[in-house]
Amino acid sequence: MIILYDCATAPSPRRARILLAEKGIAHETVQVDLVRGEQMGEAYRAINPQCTVPALRTDDEDGLLLTDNAAIAAWLEARYPQPALMGTTPREKAEIASWNWRIEFEGLLAIAETLRNSSPAMADRALPGPVNYAQIPELAQRGLARIQNFFDTLNARLAGRDFIATDRFSIADITAVVAVDFARVVRVKPGEQHPELLRWRAAMAQRPSMAMAR
Repeated sequence: MIILYDCATAPSPRRARILLAEKGIAHETVQVDLVRGEQMGEAYRAINPQCTVPALRTDDEDGLLLTDNAAIAAWLEARYPQPALMGTTPREKAEIASWNWRIEFEGLLAIAETLRNSSPAMADRALPGPVNYAQIPELAQRGLARIQNFFDTLNARLAGRDFIATDRFSIADITAVVAVDFARVVRVKPGEQHPELLRWRAAMAQRPSMAMAR
């Protein structure tokens, strides 16, 4: 059985949960309590030395452990190709990969930059992983500006479109849903100046996977 190491309140493993739900893949879930720092403990380090979630233990004979969303998505798409969420043609694959990367870099990383460099609870935890890094407050201010630009980018992209990367639902939409929702943690959300983004997010809420993987 596939095992997902998860945290119900964290954005990164939510991406994996939605992907598994969209593909209808049976799996077991092990919760890792990030609030209590369980990811830094010896028990979880023995499973994933990167001290991060999600991690996914495959059902291969050697029980391969995947420790990031890129690897998890690549393995799941190859093992369970339908429905195709990373494209089927060279053009689709390229467009989806490009938009997924942009959403990660311009959206998710900007939000994480803001949160991790401003939250007192994350003092000395400005970056995820096994090594502690000090906060840089200026990066939080830059992150807030980046989030606004990210929302503007998505709003412009979605004009006249139902999906972000191609003409059908893809992993880019999953990543974008998680990013838009995650921004609330730093008190930023799309507004009336983002009608296309709000329309798209409302449509995404109707997908069963979004309710299953909150």
